[in-house]
Amino acid sequence: MAEITAEKTARPTVWRTHGTDRRSTRTLRLRTSAALLAVTVLAVLLVPPLVQLDQQAVDLAAKLRPPSWAHPFGTDDVGRDLLLRCVYGLRVSLLVGVAAALTATVVGTAVGATAGALGGWVDRGVMRVVDTIASVPHLLLGIFIVAMFRPGVWPVVVSVALTHWLSTARIVRAEVLSLRSRPYVDAAVSGGASRWRVAVRHLLPGVLPQAALAAVLMVPHAMWHESALSFLGLGLPTHTASLGNLIQEARGSLLAGHWWPTLFPGLFIIVPTLAVAGLAGAWRERINPRRRSELML
Repeated sequence: MAEITAEKTARPTVWRTHGTDRRSTRTLRLRTSAALLAVTVLAVLLVPPLVQLDQQAVDLAAKLRPPSWAHPFGTDDVGRDLLLRCVYGLRVSLLVGVAAALTATVVGTAVGATAGALGGWVDRGVMRVVDTIASVPHLLLGIFIVAMFRPGVWPVVVSVALTHWLSTARIVRAEVLSLRSRPYVDAAVSGGASRWRVAVRHLLPGVLPQAALAAVLMVPHAMWHESALSFLGLGLPTHTASLGNLIQEARGSLLAGHWWPTLFPGLFIIVPTLAVAGLAGAWRERINPRRRSELML
């Protein structure tokens, strides 16, 4: 009997220790992600005005130099400083990613909220359209869309936005259907509130956190999509310093054994992606307390 009692009293202590370890791990991940994202944003904002150098300046005498104090990321095949090129490329890729994510989130939220709020045949018809578009590989559809325009920033934004709103529409629709069964929504309908008022006052505020989380997660996805289009020669013009163009230009250097023109632009894509993913994971746990409590056990 004494052994059983001792075991019962010891078990909660083990759970609390396990939960404390998980909380410390999440805190470390959150701080690391915030620090990486802060460094990325500061580099984009401060490096161009502080470093008074032309990122397009060609110096054939200094081409393909490895990383050094003078050029921390080395130089490319025409002697341009890779650090400046990566920072300017990250600015362009972030612009495309943020603009495309916001556009896709607005479209997806409007479509998903409309389908979930109206229900019936409208819901079924809208979701069949979403399923039909989702059946086409989004990279192939993006190539088809961007090929109809001249190379530029906004054709890439339109291409990425029109191929990435589907997941947001599904998330928002599912959240609206969940909110429609809540007692306060039934009370508003019973009180004579119109369908528009219920959607604006009760349904839309409830889906905004999920839509905002989807927008944040979509930014790195849009950056990868832009990089893929630019790498294929269908995205931004070749003279524009985007991360996809930098990797595309470095293919010949990589085959010749020069690794730095490919490595550093790739890191400028991976690091913001990991930072956003870490912050979004913490945000997801905050807006979903049930999942957070399950992870602590």
